[in-house]
Amino acid sequence: MQNQEQAPQEGQLNIELTDEIAEGTYSNLAIITHSPSEFIVDFVKMMPGVPKAKVKSRIILTPQHAKRLMKALADNIHKYESQHGTIKDPDDGMGGIPMNFGGPAAMA
Repeated sequence: MQNQEQAPQEGQLNIELTDEIAEGTYSNLAIITHSPSEFIVDFVKMMPGVPKAKVKSRIILTPQHAKRLMKALADNIHKYESQHGTIKDPDDGMGGIPMNFGGPAAMA
């Protein structure tokens, strides 16, 4: 895939997507923190049975952009569920992140 570039239409932004970024980065955990001036979202990849996980990407947003992202995610989830049905949340009623992530339970 080549760099994705198209001539912008009137009032549109020309956004470049390189091959490396287009591949994406898998994440199965997001950790969100904030200060008065920014929101920080760390995307983590946890592996089954491995007690250590690495932050694969960190995104820093202004509070205004964080709120826009929240609204855009809510809108896209609504559209997804309209087409594919309700997304089941494995954490509903379970309270928290399963730290063993499906791997064998630790034994002493």
